[in-house]
Amino acid sequence: MYQYSKYIVKNLVHSTLLITFSLTSIVWLTQALRFIDFIVNQGVSIMVFLQLTLMLVPSLLILILPPALFCSVLFVYNKLKLESELIVMQAAGLSRIRLAIPAIQVAVGVTLIGYFITMYLQPVSYGRFREMQSFLRNNYVSILLQEGVFSNPVKGLTVFIRERNKDGTLHGILVHDNRQIDMPITMMAEEGKLVETPQGPRFLLLNGNRQEMRDGRLSFLTFENYTMDISLYTQSIGTRAPDAQEQFLSDLLKDNERLSPNENQKRHAEAHQRILWPVYSLSLTLVALAVVLSGEFNRRGNWQRIAIAIVCGIAVIIAGVGFRSMMALRPAMIYVAYVNLLVPVALSLWVLADHKKRRKIIVSQEVSAT
Repeated sequence: MYQYSKYIVKNLVHSTLLITFSLTSIVWLTQALRFIDFIVNQGVSIMVFLQLTLMLVPSLLILILPPALFCSVLFVYNKLKLESELIVMQAAGLSRIRLAIPAIQVAVGVTLIGYFITMYLQPVSYGRFREMQSFLRNNYVSILLQEGVFSNPVKGLTVFIRERNKDGTLHGILVHDNRQIDMPITMMAEEGKLVETPQGPRFLLLNGNRQEMRDGRLSFLTFENYTMDISLYTQSIGTRAPDAQEQFLSDLLKDNERLSPNENQKRHAEAHQRILWPVYSLSLTLVALAVVLSGEFNRRGNWQRIAIAIVCGIAVIIAGVGFRSMMALRPAMIYVAYVNLLVPVALSLWVLADHKKRRKIIVSQEVSAT
């Protein structure tokens, strides 16, 4: 690799990593705030919360990588142009395509990383995220334990918790089970804890009483400790249907007989989007290079060309995202989506081929021959 190529690649890698990390952190923070309720109201630890939200990073990363690389290419090549480094390289005889090769090499690397994420890392991480989210919202049953609130997790069941300590100890517990109207049960306890057992979640109540109406007569029982089976309250969980984002490419391309044709088409659209989207790193890179390298040097700045490149890049991104929903509606749009990806690539390569320069050389050779 030539020295100038190493220099450009180094700058591109550094700026791409910085932009990707910054954008991913911002988007991750906005997504993580949606699950802050697990900490505030449901007593989930910080480590569990971080583990849950960090599983979203691969899904965010694959969306951010192409725009981040696009911004990095614009920044680095415009900086090289303003500092006259590109002018020196061109004066040394380097063509546009040779100047573009370092960025293309980085784009190919980012594309390969994107395919690793879409083909393996994203379905694995998102699947674990969905499983953990389902467990916290259902099996964890901590939604029952909000302080000072009469909760109704299922019809006919009311739970009240007066106070909850940091160690998970509950105070002032009231449980009223009226699911069997002729046999209502009320339990009160001074303290209690939610514990997980191999048989499922249990409510351990300490120093309380159990009141039950049987045949019109009140049955009263005091206890020092009482274990209440609350796994019955989560029977509505059932088996969770897998989401398209947590399935591998081979599964998405197959027709599922249990699903409707529309649902199968949505799965096919998700599969083709996974194939298409990583290549947008290369497509956006070529668009940025074609606009920046084709312009003449201007000491006052190249903001016009930067603006044109940004508009073109946004148009390519919007088209790429828009075709995802269009592919889910009409199968024919899948072919159009591939054409939409390849057209910017072909046009950019044509611009980078430096046809004007070739024509000037041919004309000068003809003049000298005459």
